[in-house]
Amino acid sequence: MKFSLHSSDKFSKARAGEIVTAHGTIQTPIFMPVGTAGSVKAVHQRELKDDIEARIILGNTYHLYLRPGLDTLEQAGGLHKFNGWQGPILTDSGGYQVYSLTDVRKIKEEGVTFRSHIDGSKHLFTPEYVMDIQRVIGADIVMAFDECTPYPCEYGYARKSMEMTHRWLKRCCDRFDETTPKYGYDQALFPIVQGSTYKDLRIKSAETIASFGREGNAIGGLSVGEPAEEMYAMTELVCGILPESKPRYLMGVGTPVNILENIALGIDMFDCVMPTRNARNGMLFTRDGIINIRNEKWKNDFSPVDAESDLFADLAYSKSYLRHLIHSKEILGAQIATLHNLHFYLWLVREARERIIDGTFYEWKQKMVVTLAQRL
Repeated sequence: MKFSLHSSDKFSKARAGEIVTAHGTIQTPIFMPVGTAGSVKAVHQRELKDDIEARIILGNTYHLYLRPGLDTLEQAGGLHKFNGWQGPILTDSGGYQVYSLTDVRKIKEEGVTFRSHIDGSKHLFTPEYVMDIQRVIGADIVMAFDECTPYPCEYGYARKSMEMTHRWLKRCCDRFDETTPKYGYDQALFPIVQGSTYKDLRIKSAETIASFGREGNAIGGLSVGEPAEEMYAMTELVCGILPESKPRYLMGVGTPVNILENIALGIDMFDCVMPTRNARNGMLFTRDGIINIRNEKWKNDFSPVDAESDLFADLAYSKSYLRHLIHSKEILGAQIATLHNLHFYLWLVREARERIIDGTFYEWKQKMVVTLAQRL
């Protein structure tokens, strides 16, 4: 994997860059649609590529390990061949999913013992095994195994958790470096900064993570319930420490406003389930603000879902029809809304990139964050 910087904003820390992987080139800043179980819900791979113009998607180690399982993935030749997506893929290590299984997991130095949410079976994830699993999945970018602390979190626990995450990172790197890719192309390993919302812990973690010299770096443990101001403060702090020559990935973030504010702080990569999950509930993100398509006001609105869009689904269907589909729980409603939201998120980061390059990003961002927060 190679990363190059093309342009920087004069009035913020925003950057426009490019990541080259074995499965394609990614222009940054970028939003990565979440395909937890090997599928971005309600979207065909061709739609991801041609309509949404996604350049990289996510898979999840925890979910893919449980189902379809490693034997199936390896026999298929990895996730790319299994799901038919030929662009770059990033896999989360499963640390966040294990974190969310509060009542059915135990965290020790060795790793995490947990019970499957599917059948209750018992499993052990060690840093070494998580690297082996991600070798089998075959993602272009794999994440180190970490513990994601909750918010709020006591200082003592946050410190101990961070220190264990650093020890696990050493084990991840050792295992990753002593093994080879299974499918004939290189993979990159990203460490993850932790430390909750404590400034000294975030500084220590960012310095430690940077010292490993991997191809890119991630920031975890944010967007877990803390105020947006805390997220921005921690992001700004960490971006001031992580090397400028490596891509920076803010995990699990977020709303369109969150994305623009964090681009301005120096983040290059984002992912979040929000555009797909909220779409299925009838929430649409637009450049004019947020629409709850379930509301009565859209019942007889026969204008296009989004007249400013160039997406087929936005122009072919009306707000009234989409509202009817969502209320009727028709699958097509989830498809249209999901296509719309993902198309909008990818438009947003592409527009941000163009604004960074032409020197108008900061002024545009300031206006957009106000507009995007509106409830229509």
